[in-house]
Amino acid sequence: MTDVVLVALGSNLGDRAAYLASARNALALLRGTRLVAASAVEETAPFGWSAQGPYLNQMVALRTSIAPLPLLAELQRIERSLGRVRRARWGARTIDLDIVRHGERRATLATLTLPHPGIASRAFWQREIAQLDGLLAAAA
Repeated sequence: MTDVVLVALGSNLGDRAAYLASARNALALLRGTRLVAASAVEETAPFGWSAQGPYLNQMVALRTSIAPLPLLAELQRIERSLGRVRRARWGARTIDLDIVRHGERRATLATLTLPHPGIASRAFWQREIAQLDGLLAAAA
């Protein structure tokens, strides 16, 4: 069984577009996973308290057989492979990968909440979700 999973990508250090491209490629190579759609890339202001540069953001739709927690572990592995170092919450980063939706699953765990609680407060995510939902509906 596979689910359609929405993953948010963000980068505000170094060659931001290259980090997004590398992350998309790594996601497409996950076993049991196919990248089926990608939103437009958008530049946004950073969240949080620290002074940092703007982000490039994008969201992708994956069709995957990977369950939520193992997928989260894979996303964190990809982040590390692309130089992500976790220091301060909402700090600058080479790449950030968040599971936004995992099919119709709902979960509230210590390490993962589904759907992602940030959807309501991030207008750019709402735009990206709408783009992906439209692309997925057109492909169905």
